[in-house]
Parts: sequence; structure tokens; C-alpha cells
Amino acid sequence: MYSRYQNNAILDAENPPLNGEGGRDSRLTMMFVIGASVIIALVLIASDGSFFNSFALIGITIMVVISMVRIDWGFFLFVGMVVAFDQFPPRGYESSIIGVEYFQNLKSLNFLSSVDFAVVNPLDIQLGLLFIVWFILIALGKRVVLRHVSVWPSALLFFLWLIASFMYGMATGGDFLPALWELRALFYMGVMYFFVPQIIQKREQLNILVWILIGAIFFKMFQGMVRILHLSFQFDGRTDVTNHEDPLFMVSLYFTMFGLYINKAQTLQKKVILWALLPTFAVFILAQRRATYVALGVGLVVYIALLASNERTKMLKIIAPFLVLMFIYLAAFWESDSMLALPAQLVKSSLSNDKETAGERYYSNLYRELENYNLSQTIKRSPLIGIGFGKKYDQPIILPMIPFSLRDYIPHNEIYWLMVKMGAVGFFCFWLFLDSYIFYAAHLYSKMKDPYAKSICAVTIIAIFGQVIVSFVDLQLTYYRNMIFLGLMMGLLPVIQSLGESSHEETPAA
Repeated sequence: MYSRYQNNAILDAENPPLNGEGGRDSRLTMMFVIGASVIIALVLIASDGSFFNSFALIGITIMVVISMVRIDWGFFLFVGMVVAFDQFPPRGYESSIIGVEYFQNLKSLNFLSSVDFAVVNPLDIQLGLLFIVWFILIALGKRVVLRHVSVWPSALLFFLWLIASFMYGMATGGDFLPALWELRALFYMGVMYFFVPQIIQKREQLNILVWILIGAIFFKMFQGMVRILHLSFQFDGRTDVTNHEDPLFMVSLYFTMFGLYINKAQTLQKKVILWALLPTFAVFILAQRRATYVALGVGLVVYIALLASNERTKMLKIIAPFLVLMFIYLAAFWESDSMLALPAQLVKSSLSNDKETAGERYYSNLYRELENYNLSQTIKRSPLIGIGFGKKYDQPIILPMIPFSLRDYIPHNEIYWLMVKMGAVGFFCFWLFLDSYIFYAAHLYSKMKDPYAKSICAVTIIAIFGQVIVSFVDLQLTYYRNMIFLGLMMGLLPVIQSLGESSHEETPAA
């Protein structure tokens, strides 16, 4: 039932030459320039002279053309933009952000503020365009056939219950727009989980995609370094030099390099990541995302568990000295206030509840504890099926106001939040999906022969653990970039499986 397909141009028919009739090229070029100019002028008028909207129109046109020529190129562009752009500005950097408009609803534009369907954003439009191109390929008889999706029964069960919880929430007084914000990212994940196997089907495509991710994460690293240097390493209580998602992406980058070296894959990618390891890791540390420190440590444990017993023993011998050094560092800097003590102080604040020890993080920790208590009381209202999306969770302890408009709908702990919204049934479906994937991917990992495919397979597993860990303490199941990235990684398993079944080793990437 499943087969590969060619990502060709939508129209195969050769265009007739345009230079056979004197001046025809010039006339067509002139018509195109005039038409484009008129359209841009109309956009400028309608948007009160906003040059951004004009450039956005040009960008959309380019994306359409690229996607029509090669759908996989359009997909690579989509992934690169999602990872490289900022969904939200880090606190204190509102004037130095890139791409936030890509994630904003069109209703944010003045001339579309009263249009109901403008709840879509440029991301939705680009992703929808890719689907339209894909469907046109099918209609034109290109050899486009659905490729299998890993552990699809458990995935389908989870996403169907998401829909059911949304419908229940709407039927019992929920608000549509908050529900849209709650569910949008999770459905991006589902779309990517299904769509990636239909686009990425060859080794070359997988290799290019990994390069795209490396480049985009390096860009975020460079962005963080610029901010750190601008501050002269004096943060003055500022806790954000990147978006919250970026350090988690860096964790996947580290384990990509780790796996490529462990499995002795012949690719330039592992060397390129190694060359940028120190600046990337500096940004990772100074980003001060405590949960990603835990995600990195848990990821290492998961990777060791995936190794064969003889490989595991060797790896533990290598890691043991580093663990000793880490404990020595923590002991030496546990009470220090120097810049070198920053990681130690972040670990300390995570383990402490009293104000004196936790320092500036005390109120952040306390707020999360109050939220968790409120969630635990809310679940008592409907423990089996939850309260549904689009509805506020109860606040027997009134929370302080924070600059987040959806704070009454979406708490920091989005794992508990899922149980409140979806109940025990939905919570079971969520874990069934993730656990099914982890066990299936781990089984494939143990059987794979291809070093490159094996390395990427391990990263898809570690990405799940990292996402769950950060979602316990931060808004990471409702951030678009997180869920698109996770859906992308998990969606790669079918192509990884097909490549990993052979012993073929890729040629070094140029």
C-alpha cells in the first residue's frame, strides 16, 4: 500500500519558448513587474504603508514558487523558518527579535482585525500551502501514496481524544479562542507526525533536513552570543538570552553529534557540530533554563540505556570522570556568587524551596507550586474526562497577576494541565502514544545497521524525554516551535527505519 513518490514540479509540461516572437520576453517581464508593483501598492495602501506586509507578500510568493517546484524544498524552508524565528520575544529583547510576525494571527494587522477567519497565521498558510501542493501532486497522478506512520493506532487515539476534549469544552461553556491557543501547537505536532513521512523518504532528504536544523540552531546560538556580549556577561537578574525552546533544540544537537561519533557515521555534520560545541554550550548554560539541564542529563542516561551492554560499559568508564568533576564543581561553587557559579546556583535554586536558598527563583518556584495545587483541585471536578479545552482551571488559591493573558487557562505545568483538560482517559492516551513510540523506536535502534539512521533514531527518542521534562515546569506543550520540532523528529522514524534496515553507510557530506 505504501511506496515512495517523486517530489517533482506540479506541472511537468514544458513551457513553450518565449523568445521566438520579437519582444515577447520584454512584454511579459514588463507585465509581471507592473502587476507585482500594483499588488504591492495595494497592500501598502490597505495596511497604512506597512513595508512589512509588502515584504511578507513577496516572501509568500517566493514560498509558493519554491513549494510548487519542489515540495521537499518548500518543506525545508518551512522547518528552517520555524526553528530560526522567535515565536515570543525573550524578556528585555523586544527590539531585537526576528520572525515573531510569522507566528502571529493575521488579526493582529489593523486592516484584518475585524475579519473572523484571520485567526490563521503565516505559519498556518505556509503549512496549508504544502498540503495543497501535496494534494495536487496526488490529483495529477504523481506517484504519491501514503507512507506508513509509526505506532499510528495510539497516535490516532490521542489526537481523537484531543478533538473530543475540545468539543466537550465548547459544549460546556468553553471559549473558542483560548481553546485554539491551547490546542494549536499539539495539532501542529500531529500534522508534522503524519506529514513528515510523506515528504522525507530518501537519505538525501534526511541529510539536507539535518543540515537545515544544524544551521537554524547555530543561528539561535549566534543570536544568543550577540546578546551575551552586549550585556558584557552582566545579566543583573535577567534570565533570558534566548527563547525557552532554543536550549532544548541544542540538547538534540548535542546528542546528534554524540550519536554520530558513537556509531562512527561518516558525515561532515559531526565535525561541524563539534567545531561549534563550545559557543553553543556557553549559550546553553547562560540561557539559564534549569529544566534543560535536567533534559541533558536524562538524555545521557537514555542514550546509555540504548547502547548494547559492551558499549554501555565503555561509555560509563568515559563518563565517570566527568561526573566526578561535576560533583566537585557543585561542591566548590554551591555557596558562590561568581559568574562561574551560575550553573551551580541554578541547580541549587531548583532543589530549594526557601527564599534564602532559592534567591531570585523563589517566587517563580512558589508560583508554580500554587498552580499545581490549583490543578490538583480542579481535576476533582471531572477526573475521568477532564473539564475540556477553552475553560479556566479553578483557583482556590488566587494567583498573582502575571503578564500572560492566558494564565487562567494554561499553567506552567502542562503535563498536569493535560490531565485537567483531558481527564484520566486523555492522560492515558497521551502516555500510550509517547510510550508506544519510545519502545518501538528503541526496538528499531537495537536492530539498525546504518550508523547515520541509528544516530538520528536515538535523538528522536531523547527529544521526547526532553520535551516531557521541560513541560513539567514551563509552557512547552503550547509553544508552536516545540511541538513542530517534536512532531518532525518523531515523524522521521519511517525513513530512519527504511535506511536502518541496510548496512549502507552514507558518503561524507560535502
